[in-house]
Amino acid sequence: MLTPRSILTRRIVSALDATPSRIPVLVGGCGSGRTTIVQQLRDRVGRGSTLSMNVERTATTPERFRGALAAASPIPLADVPAAGARAAFDATLEFFCRARTPGGEPLTFLLDEFLEFRTFESFPGLRRVLHELVDGIATSGNRFVLTSRYVVRTLRLLRDRSARFEVIHIPSLTVEDTLDIVGMAAAADPAEAAHTARTVHALADGRPAYVRALADELAAMRAHRGGDPMSALTSLLVPEGRLSTLCRFCYELRLHRARGYGALKGILDILGDEEGLTLTEIAQRLRRTPGSTKDYLSWLEDVDLVTAQHKRYSYSDPLLRVWVRLHCRATSPSDVDLAREVHRYSHPRLPPPEPALVMAAAGGGPSGIIEID
Repeated sequence: MLTPRSILTRRIVSALDATPSRIPVLVGGCGSGRTTIVQQLRDRVGRGSTLSMNVERTATTPERFRGALAAASPIPLADVPAAGARAAFDATLEFFCRARTPGGEPLTFLLDEFLEFRTFESFPGLRRVLHELVDGIATSGNRFVLTSRYVVRTLRLLRDRSARFEVIHIPSLTVEDTLDIVGMAAAADPAEAAHTARTVHALADGRPAYVRALADELAAMRAHRGGDPMSALTSLLVPEGRLSTLCRFCYELRLHRARGYGALKGILDILGDEEGLTLTEIAQRLRRTPGSTKDYLSWLEDVDLVTAQHKRYSYSDPLLRVWVRLHCRATSPSDVDLAREVHRYSHPRLPPPEPALVMAAAGGGPSGIIEID
């Protein structure tokens, strides 16, 4: 059976194999699986003809990035004839566009978090680095796969750009995917396993990193004393828990990539208390003008922290809202706070129990043969 993930992989490979090749641009939030997909593609295409770079970790200065590129490349890079940031970036872009394998075949470049090339915009003569990058590789005979966690920024950058770019939104996991991760061994029978998978999927909002964390915690709990998905979620949301760490990383990273750090935290705090507020309602609570509040909200949307539907604002990631409610406070949450917030979040999302499980819990079952006179 084809799953959204297998369909996604086929779509990427089809784009790379087209003539001329298209450039898949994978976009998805924190923990959506972008980097995992890139690693799988590298193994599938072949390491001798691919060059995989995590731009977020290596984009410091153009010169040092070129050094990291040379260390990772399966083929040698030419020396940069002139020193300086501009020369180093030009040489890098030339390599992206014209490099070939020893057999003369095109190279495949896997550029994870490609928007981080904007780091170079602080250097002289490089104010339009991202535009130069996408315009340059669009004319190249090489093959490229780009990824980014910033959906809005990616769509804005590629608007009106070459039709060669193919934006692909990474889908959430399905219940069937979740069942594969949770495993049949996590339950006594198939019905219980399916119900557990639906519950984990709902609590994790289908996000791969959250599903994996819940599955691992469930396995650890059941190996010792037993547990259920809500107990696992509570355990993961303690201050040093795995989900708390993931949410804190996403929260801080996106805020630091946006403008107006303090005001944006204030708005997230307001939406943590109550979602679905209008611009005017948020401005009143923030005690700022509607004009400045509109700017703040646009900056939050720019890094995919909030989304607006019918002019009402909410978190893009519902579990991140739970983390904000718990941890963006003056004191650490108590056990009572954790239990209350997990119940508040989980209750409307939990799937109904299987009839067989309800009967088993009640100690009932089929009553046997019914005699009719």
